[in-house]
Amino acid sequence: MSKDGLGKKIEGALDKAAGKAKEGLGKATDDRSLKREGQKDQLKGTAKEKTGQAQQNLDSLKNDRR
Repeated sequence: MSKDGLGKKIEGALDKAAGKAKEGLGKATDDRSLKREGQKDQLKGTAKEKTGQAQQNLDSLKNDRR
């Protein structure tokens, strides 16, 4: 997947969704390790989304200056 801002936002959303599923499965099976892993994936996804948004904002500013 491309590493432009939109690509990072999409990757982040996918990480968050996968993390939410892992967390839910961990809760349902009383697997604390899986639950923590899911929470970690969600945080990683949020960071990617925010990085992607920041990159899009910078790209927009660069284009406005041209």
